[in-house]
Amino acid sequence: MSEDARKTAEGLARLSGFGNEHASEAVPGALPQGRNSPQRAPLGLYAEQLSGTAFTEPRAHNRRSWLYRIRPSAAHPAFARTGNGTLCSAPFTESVPDPNRLRWNPLPAPPPGTDFLAGLWTLGGNGDAARRTGVAVHLYHANADMDRVFGDADGELLIVPERGGLLLRTEFGLLHARPGDVALVPRGVRFRVELTGDGDEAAARGYVCENYGAPFRLPDLGPIGANGLAAARDFRAPVAAYEDVEGPVEVVTKYCGNLWAATYGHSPLDVVAWHGNLVPYVYDLRRFNVIGSVSYDHPDPSIFTVLTSPSDTPGLAGADFVVFAPRWLVGEDTFRPPYFHRNVMSEYMGLVEGAYDAKTAGEGGFVPGGGSLHNMMSAHGPDRETFERASTAELRPQKVDDGLAFMFETRWPVTLTAQAAGADHLQRDYDAVWSGLERHFGPLS
Repeated sequence: MSEDARKTAEGLARLSGFGNEHASEAVPGALPQGRNSPQRAPLGLYAEQLSGTAFTEPRAHNRRSWLYRIRPSAAHPAFARTGNGTLCSAPFTESVPDPNRLRWNPLPAPPPGTDFLAGLWTLGGNGDAARRTGVAVHLYHANADMDRVFGDADGELLIVPERGGLLLRTEFGLLHARPGDVALVPRGVRFRVELTGDGDEAAARGYVCENYGAPFRLPDLGPIGANGLAAARDFRAPVAAYEDVEGPVEVVTKYCGNLWAATYGHSPLDVVAWHGNLVPYVYDLRRFNVIGSVSYDHPDPSIFTVLTSPSDTPGLAGADFVVFAPRWLVGEDTFRPPYFHRNVMSEYMGLVEGAYDAKTAGEGGFVPGGGSLHNMMSAHGPDRETFERASTAELRPQKVDDGLAFMFETRWPVTLTAQAAGADHLQRDYDAVWSGLERHFGPLS
């Protein structure tokens, strides 16, 4: 294990708990005791607060962290506009919301030298980044480490690796995210992405939900009670690890939908100590405690919610992150795959590994790295092959453990970018999976 990996593992073991107050220092004595902003911070550091919510939001929802850094963030030259590449932002106006069911194959391989930022490819989204509403759905395919630093002022980034591991070097320290994990970088936090895969996994591929709205949090459990779904203690924050680097460093920021760049004379990843509850984190999706039916009927997919971004309407999320993790199916006289339905929420689904129990896998089907979009009230459900198999299956207890799928769900329709609507890897015949669902109705005599 590398020294960086060892320090990261130690930090993740020591600092656990979603949304709780954390503290970490890379150098003993760097973290002030009793005062957030003393007249003179320890070790000649600068004290700086990073606020992820308004100062006056309720205590239970307030997110902020204090950073003790070599130079304050204010010490930087002017930013200038730079090209956005294949990264797009809300409002999405290149097309109109589409009621059709849509599905894509995985992103094609990028040109050599494509880093995580250059490899971001926007499928679509909703809302308005400047008004902090809605989401954007991105995919990424990268084959090179970043030698620049990126921060997103528009929203937090929920990163779902599908192929190849990522090392996120953030202002707060290091995070490793592998397929099967999900990582979150809060709004405005700067980071650099390095690829950790070898051989066929040297490139990295995955999905990103850019959440413009309220920060993701754990959903309320309601009648479930105190336990179940994602446990707060399984969300891991990084241990402090700083860069004391002098010399030119390109820093890119996403601001109101566009990319801006400046060349710093030092690395902005120079936080020596920090404390607070606005932190990057990583979560192993296999730790999700699935709740389901032990009698009959298929529970609604909301029971699989890992994280939610609340809106101004109680119970109606701006964004939900849902995972279909390994689980037992035991329902009696029950159609066990997801049922046919139309939904006021819009659903983008991706696949990390294996197969999804409502879709046929294999070439031309729903495969890892691909994705499907079912906008609000678009009728969808199991394909014909799945329906026929599930309707006649012998209903024994069944372990579903050969796949890991997820869903970005949002209250508004997802409007496509032009590149997604015209992509070569868009499956033009997706509707055909429901063809052949024949009439079986026959009135009783």
